[in-house]
Amino acid sequence: MKEYLTEAEKLTQYAKENLELDERNIFYVKNRLLEVLPFCSDPFSDEDIDKIYDILSLTPDKIDEKFHRLVKEDCKKATDWLYDYCVKNQYVKRDRLDKNPRFDVSNGLIVTINKAKPEFRDPNKARTGNSVDGGFCSCVICRENEGFGARNKRNLRTVSLNLGGQNWFWQYSPYGYFNQHGIAVNCEHIPMHVDRETFSRLMDFVDIFPHYFIGCNAPLQRIGGSVLAHDHYQGGGEVLPLFKAKIKRFFKDESNPSLKIGILDWPGTVIRIIGGDREAISAVADKIRVTWESYTDTNLGIVANDGEQHNAISPTVIKTATGYEMNIILRSNITSERYPDGVFHAHPEYHSVKKESIGLIEAQGLFILPGRLEAQLSEIETAIEKGLPLDSEDFTLVYEETKTLVKKGYDVHTAMKEELGSICYRILQNTAVFKKEEDFCAFMIKAGYTA
Repeated sequence: MKEYLTEAEKLTQYAKENLELDERNIFYVKNRLLEVLPFCSDPFSDEDIDKIYDILSLTPDKIDEKFHRLVKEDCKKATDWLYDYCVKNQYVKRDRLDKNPRFDVSNGLIVTINKAKPEFRDPNKARTGNSVDGGFCSCVICRENEGFGARNKRNLRTVSLNLGGQNWFWQYSPYGYFNQHGIAVNCEHIPMHVDRETFSRLMDFVDIFPHYFIGCNAPLQRIGGSVLAHDHYQGGGEVLPLFKAKIKRFFKDESNPSLKIGILDWPGTVIRIIGGDREAISAVADKIRVTWESYTDTNLGIVANDGEQHNAISPTVIKTATGYEMNIILRSNITSERYPDGVFHAHPEYHSVKKESIGLIEAQGLFILPGRLEAQLSEIETAIEKGLPLDSEDFTLVYEETKTLVKKGYDVHTAMKEELGSICYRILQNTAVFKKEEDFCAFMIKAGYTA
């Protein structure tokens, strides 16, 4: 028992210094730990850590109370505190996330290799919502998961939000893809959807947290890995490459002359709306949504609905000194015999690098590549350096194109990074529903805008 007591004392001291454990609760927490520690493995397993740090953490009501007190003082101070707390209470696996390779490439994209989370290959899980058999949580992101041991969420802590007059909540992702990656979740378990109220709720969010972006994945199968069964958004503290893209062609809306509307100089198909009038922005965004959801051009492989809805949008917003920037990404999940994974998905020649769905974050220029690539690409670099043939035909494209860059003077590691960036750029081009500007303009005119 002595060794467990020593460990309990170390842990309670940690909680006093990092997790705001009150002196009055020391004995109580230490005794709770002494019940758990004899059944823990050495070293602690992930489940052990989950149990221990739940005991050490503030209760959900105390987290909520302090967060909203801080929001009144400084919203960024509040989010920084909450994120730091979730790292220190071991819910956010920052030590693993920091080991993920990440780099910028010359075409403006950001590439990461995610070693912290397995490759996601089953789009049906998004449709079903990863339901918990026999549990009371309808899906993996319901608020009822807070403290739910069956999914190692004992140390999960969330905070309440009001978006559009509805009860929502905010939590950070344990395996975040970018700085302070979190999700805003509807307290009601209803399917993901995008309608006019969505745009208002997104703007509500950035009104509360103007230092964050927020966006919604297109509510379609095979588009991203989102839990389609439960309405939610993604956001956080990252400045994504899409935000730096410029409008290449402007359009006018006679009903909303105060807004700037245009199509972006971007490999995907994106419309930007800029202005300070929330109602006007919502009206324009919704007109684009309605037009796209019913838009068909068989010459371009676009079919809105063939018994299954194929067209939807991904809206994403940031707040600036002059108002709001709402980006509307047009998405389609139509398949064909040639492209069974999706016509506007990464094409097969790129599947060795990225076969997973291209979701909201990647559509904005931050690519999350599977952890297996770290070893696979290292082997290719070694083969190029030593002039050896390639073992796997799956990576022929990467091998040949990286060799070409090396011949141009790049060192092999830099060449590989640039090659990954180039492939990611081409994947974004695959996702573009309009490859030519004239086709994009035809859509904008159809939606009621003039050049």
